[in-house]
Amino acid sequence: MSNAPVDHGRRRFLTIATSVVGGVGAIGAAVPFIASWSPSERARQAGAAVTVDVSKMEVGQLIRVEWRGKPVWIVKRTQEMIDSLPNHENRLRDPESKEEQQQPVYAQNRHRSIRPEFFVAIGICTHFGCSPTYMPNEFAAQAEGVRSGFFCPCHGSRFDIAGRVFQNVPAPTNLVVPPYMFTEEFTILVGEDEETA
Repeated sequence: MSNAPVDHGRRRFLTIATSVVGGVGAIGAAVPFIASWSPSERARQAGAAVTVDVSKMEVGQLIRVEWRGKPVWIVKRTQEMIDSLPNHENRLRDPESKEEQQQPVYAQNRHRSIRPEFFVAIGICTHFGCSPTYMPNEFAAQAEGVRSGFFCPCHGSRFDIAGRVFQNVPAPTNLVVPPYMFTEEFTILVGEDEETA
């Protein structure tokens, strides 16, 4: 063993240098690990709100967009469609949309929408997840006296033009209305509303 004097300055420098290099290495290893907890860009986009321009929609037209991997329908209802909504409420399972989690509070009305002429809904049957068919003029074959609605060919569920389910069909609840809002007169943002923004 050597009796040479200990250089405390050098020892302190080596200790600090080793600590710094070790700390940088730990951070370098932790960054990718922590970053892996964040959702990917693709996942963020999948859940992102969707902006839809409805200014060029014709009366009676249905357009489809995708939000969170689900089809979302936007229907520009005719005045006749809107006026017909109270005429068959005695034949509906939930005419006043009281079932929770089927629509936001602002869509808990007869037309299940913010503005009566625009109906926004997720186009998936609440029975087994099939996609119902939009029938703007020929729905009476499915529900006597009701001209417009949605018919699910998988198991025969029927919904009126506000997405309200008829009685005695397999679907247990009304079609789901997603959160949405109008950001401009003819621009709908699907996936966000005043409460979630």
